[in-house]
Amino acid sequence: MFFCVLVRQVLLSLLLGCGAIACNTVSEVTPIPKVEQDPGVVYTIKKGTHYSDQNNVTKLLTSRISFEVTFDSSAVYTSAIPNNQADINKLYGLSDCNTSHHTNSARFGWRWYNNRLELLAYTYLNKQWGYKLIGSVPIGQAVPLELLLEDGKYVFKMYGQEVSMPRACGGAAEGYQLYPYFGGDETAPHDIKIRIKEVE
Repeated sequence: MFFCVLVRQVLLSLLLGCGAIACNTVSEVTPIPKVEQDPGVVYTIKKGTHYSDQNNVTKLLTSRISFEVTFDSSAVYTSAIPNNQADINKLYGLSDCNTSHHTNSARFGWRWYNNRLELLAYTYLNKQWGYKLIGSVPIGQAVPLELLLEDGKYVFKMYGQEVSMPRACGGAAEGYQLYPYFGGDETAPHDIKIRIKEVE
């Protein structure tokens, strides 16, 4: 009898001890908060217009612009006049040398040409415009782009490719932001949406 009571007490102690240990090892799990990704800004160029819906005058003093751009299927278009298909639409950049953008500026340009979406370096140098093809990009995919403002030259970067264009001044660019613009001579044939996300 005594042995049965002793066994029962030992078992009870073990059960209580195990319960206490189990309780001490359980901890509350705090959910990890989701980090919201910066989606960037969607610029819309409405049918029949040149300028995007967001076109605020923003002054800049910088040596670098870095961003990602994503085009959707609205970047595919056919010009009313076939010769205008080669015209360069403007994407993103800035005026420079403390002058207007038609005097000195640098920005990426784009166009739907030869059945592909092309990106170009597009500049004004002392009121003379020039451009160079950088390459073609996919629709629906974020494309990293960078514009460096160096002494006497602009450097446009995309996917490791570089294109240089002459610059009229040196040091940091002093000017204002330039936003998406359709044209060329023609206005947008339909609504065009371009997503731009600035990168530090």
